[in-house]
Amino acid sequence: MKIYKTKAGIVIEQDNQFFSLKNESWDEFINDDQLFQKARQIISTQSPVENNAINSVLAPIGSQEVWACGVTYLRSKLGRQEESKDAGGGDFYARVYEAERPEVFFKSTPHRVVGPNEKVRIRKDSTWDVPEPELTLVVTSSGKIIGYTIGNDMSSRSIEGENPLYLPQAKTYDACAAIGPCVYVTEQPLDKNTNIHLEINRHAIKVFEGNITISQMKRIPEELVSFVFRECTFPHGCLIMTGTGIVPEHDFTLQPGDEIKIAIDNIGELVNVVA
Repeated sequence: MKIYKTKAGIVIEQDNQFFSLKNESWDEFINDDQLFQKARQIISTQSPVENNAINSVLAPIGSQEVWACGVTYLRSKLGRQEESKDAGGGDFYARVYEAERPEVFFKSTPHRVVGPNEKVRIRKDSTWDVPEPELTLVVTSSGKIIGYTIGNDMSSRSIEGENPLYLPQAKTYDACAAIGPCVYVTEQPLDKNTNIHLEINRHAIKVFEGNITISQMKRIPEELVSFVFRECTFPHGCLIMTGTGIVPEHDFTLQPGDEIKIAIDNIGELVNVVA
């Protein structure tokens, strides 16, 4: 089951049928530990609408904060070590990969998040920039994972590589994150063989492609949630990016006009262009 936030309201998709909800608050609707059961009950009493109901999809976020986790895949650990070796920071990433406490950090407020087909940005003061395709958890205020979406954690590798203390500047700025296209709601956790796919096109030519399954993630989603929720409350719930396992080589950097496509099994595809 997929739940979309659109300009016309909330839309639920089930078995290629679409059900429209009017005058529903996104924050109240999504922040529900029984979201799957609630949505299933709603569509059992409604008639489907035309599939053009999802023509105006927005980022599936209301008042939620976006947090992110780093160095949760081996490839990310190696990439972070590579980018920070000249600054002497490589050991930090090796340690956090093995540590009990994961790397978690604040990523974005809602107004810095863009949705499907909107433009993400690279910093003007950065020389090395990449997208980070990430399975993103949709979590209620009680700390329960009730859905999944696709996240693009845009990142300045040149700024973070210069000094790990520059992480907030490398990660948080206007249009620094893309989320969408929907919240995938299921009664069971995602299959460990769920695949994440990244494709980057430049002038209609593919310049990068990569895949990874979430089975390669060193930490489980519930563990990451538990650390984000330590000493923090989220009245409307939150979204948690779980880290990336797809890291372009050191000679690749994004350019304005690049098209970024991120697909995750069962959830869909998130497409954005670099401003």
